[in-house]
Amino acid sequence: MLARIFRPAKNAMQSGRRNTRRWLLEFEPASARFADPLMGWTGSTDQNGQLRLSFATREEAVAYAEKHQIPFEVLEPHAPSLQIKPYAENFRYDKVR
Repeated sequence: MLARIFRPAKNAMQSGRRNTRRWLLEFEPASARFADPLMGWTGSTDQNGQLRLSFATREEAVAYAEKHQIPFEVLEPHAPSLQIKPYAENFRYDKVR
């Protein structure tokens, strides 16, 4: 029952950074998912797969995992690479397509 502690990436459909400041604790799937033969729904016997805990800081998430003796790994967030360019770059005649 390994847990991952990470900060989620920003939503690709929006430019805002909402819900990317908090740290999440999620459990790795302990068993494979299966398809229900009658309805075709996906099911699992792993109830920890539904659990997703949110923390304000990385240290709080690590302290929670250590207090409850949950083995964990911390995934550090990637720094976004900013490409600052002037608006006029959109209209360059010699840009590569």
